[in-house]
Amino acid sequence: MAPKLFDRIATLLKADAHGVIESLEERSLLLKQCVREAEIELNRKRARLEVVRDDAKRLRETLVGTEGEMRSLDEDVTLALGGQKEELARFAARRLLERQRTAQALRVQLAERSEEERTLAERVEVQQAQFESLRARVRAELARQAETPAPNWVCEPSVADEEVELELLRRRQGQSHTDEGGR
Repeated sequence: MAPKLFDRIATLLKADAHGVIESLEERSLLLKQCVREAEIELNRKRARLEVVRDDAKRLRETLVGTEGEMRSLDEDVTLALGGQKEELARFAARRLLERQRTAQALRVQLAERSEEERTLAERVEVQQAQFESLRARVRAELARQAETPAPNWVCEPSVADEEVELELLRRRQGQSHTDEGGR
């Protein structure tokens, strides 16, 4: 009975030692995975910021073109009115009003993009700092784990019940031979 108890204790110690080592390994993997996910999310926000900046640039270019058309149409309206060309003045005025509405819509969109860009830039800046801090803490933790020696569990190899039974059988047979020879 005692050998089986010690075998079980040895098996439990081995399992516990393996569990401790696995938990250390898993923790380092979890830390590394956390850093990777944070970096992916930060890169996703940077990409979104670039899209917003590109969109704002396109809107600004379109607005500049629209304002140029408005100046030209304004001159056309003035010229047509000066030349007593009412129909031509109406046509140019209609196109001028359309361009003014388009320019106003572009200004609203540009203001929205500028606000989104500002907000995203602030978030990216804050999250970049948080990411750098996280990465430094993870590196420190991984270095600490690497410096900490793994527990040196001294475990005896497990012995199967059959091996124990065979050993006991040999000894009994050895004792019975000794008992017969000693008589």
